[in-house]
Amino acid sequence: MSGDLAIRRMDDQTVHQVAELEKACFDDPWSLGSLLGELANPSAVYLTAMRGQTVLGYLGMHHILDEGHITNLAVGPAYRREGVARMLLLELIAYARERNFAFLTLEVRASNQAAATLYSGLGFVQAGLRKGYYRKPAEDALIMTLYMGGGATQQNERALNA
Repeated sequence: MSGDLAIRRMDDQTVHQVAELEKACFDDPWSLGSLLGELANPSAVYLTAMRGQTVLGYLGMHHILDEGHITNLAVGPAYRREGVARMLLLELIAYARERNFAFLTLEVRASNQAAATLYSGLGFVQAGLRKGYYRKPAEDALIMTLYMGGGATQQNERALNA
């Protein structure tokens, strides 16, 4: 399945499909306006998994200096368990490594064991808990982080500990 997928940046041509995917996947979806705003945000990186002209899934991240915060990850219900989310994450991890990020981090619903297993399989570890983070429905979030060993943040930590 994954051989026929292409990973590319979200753009004016794909943002409408991403907005529809948000509605199909989340009880509290990001609006089209919010996603359009991300296209103009210089700290935002949004990737889409495409088959032909169809968006199967997408992933969004904000990066500040050497830190990446994954804001969104969604795969259309018909395309789940086919490796789409994994491919998106691997592409983002490669992007972060090329730029010497110190870490990538995200929140995931405490009840979403499938996602937590995917993240931990890629090296993310549970770094904390955010009580009442999600609203619809109300639920805690696990904070999961992939420490990458580079960047200014870790250099600063080493300097403080020296």
